[in-house]
Amino acid sequence: MNALTADKLPVVVIGAGPIGLAAAAHLVERGIEPLVLETGTSAGSAVRGWSHVRLFSTWGELIDPAGEKLLAPTGWVRPDSSTYPTGGDWAERYLQPLADTLGDKVRYGATVTGVARAGRDRIVDSGRDEQPFTVHIQSSDGAEERITARAVIDASGTWSVPSPMGADGLPALGEKKAADRITYRVPNLSDPAVRARYAGKRTAVVGSGASAFTALALLADLAKENDGTHAVWILRRGISDNTYGGGEADQLPARGALGLRAKAAVEAGQASAVTGFRTRAVERDGDRLVLAAEDGRRLDPVDEVIVLTGLRPDLSFLSEVRLGLDERLQAPTELAPLIDPNVHSCGTVYPHGVNELSHPEQGVYLVGMKSYGRAPTFLAMTGYEQVRSIAAALAGDREAAERVELTLPESGVCGGAGLFDDPENAEESGDGCCAAPTTLQIGVGAPASAGGC
Repeated sequence: MNALTADKLPVVVIGAGPIGLAAAAHLVERGIEPLVLETGTSAGSAVRGWSHVRLFSTWGELIDPAGEKLLAPTGWVRPDSSTYPTGGDWAERYLQPLADTLGDKVRYGATVTGVARAGRDRIVDSGRDEQPFTVHIQSSDGAEERITARAVIDASGTWSVPSPMGADGLPALGEKKAADRITYRVPNLSDPAVRARYAGKRTAVVGSGASAFTALALLADLAKENDGTHAVWILRRGISDNTYGGGEADQLPARGALGLRAKAAVEAGQASAVTGFRTRAVERDGDRLVLAAEDGRRLDPVDEVIVLTGLRPDLSFLSEVRLGLDERLQAPTELAPLIDPNVHSCGTVYPHGVNELSHPEQGVYLVGMKSYGRAPTFLAMTGYEQVRSIAAALAGDREAAERVELTLPESGVCGGAGLFDDPENAEESGDGCCAAPTTLQIGVGAPASAGGC
């Protein structure tokens, strides 16, 4: 494939979420044709999955500059930069308008099932770099198709693959059979049916990050109105000054307030904490569930379980391209040490762009939450800077691609999921991660007066 031919091919962007749409906007700004493939029926499908959650990032941190430039001529009105939107607000007031502005550059109901070099599986070396990419997709009607692309930017995120309850990273024994009583999302308690599921019930909340804080805070509010409502917070480590995040020291005030709400719930007796508990099995006790730990402990029965132990990237459709991924985080090899939650918080991530996001397979990039693999410390503005750098590189502007500037707010100090997992090490946290495993670190959380994730 010569350069002239390559220039006529689109850059396929997987996912019409915040980072995917930002990638498309930056490509348009550079005169490069994007094609955004979205499995859902609208923009921000994953974000809409937590539409009831208020972010802990403000509007000013959630709007990409290139996206705003595209929206400006349409009469779009920028929301107040100092306010905190919900996921639903973000999708309706920014993501969908941006997708609409991109028009037929965004295609819905298109699920990517595979990415490869044309005529080359991952084994073949000969002529590999000269071949375009083939992107295999399945439409919502079941039809299959193959699209040719000059490059692929995977912004599909990690929302679709929540981590299980088991302490070894695999589902606990009996976890799958108990699926009717387990959820892996922060429940929307404003929905009457969902509210009824937890009202007056004893609910286990498994996890130690912002999503768990949110669930605890929401259940605490429910407990004030419904007798018998109680949360059992299950932690693999002990409780220390850092358990609840940065609190008032957090430079994202809404995130700090979220941790303080969870702390208040425990102190008020609306939630009780079980520490050093590594789940081995989920057992049935009539209509209720009993959680058993690796050390033999068994908790009193609960009615429901909310598992918020993090998210993982789906790498299945990338099996035929050559990725360089860290063996622990499943993040690009060069990026992984910069975002390791054992060392870094959201605010101590070093500037990074195309160089850190490149793989042995030239022209393939994982961006946004997908690029962070299992690390929970991602913020939206990080992803916006990533795709700005990649678009510049694809346009041949290496100077702009490598001129990456990234200034992020400091998080509070807390132990990373790997380094401070043992209860006896809970007091040893130096400069750990910001709220170890969370459901969605790109703006999960809320001011003290609102719900968070």
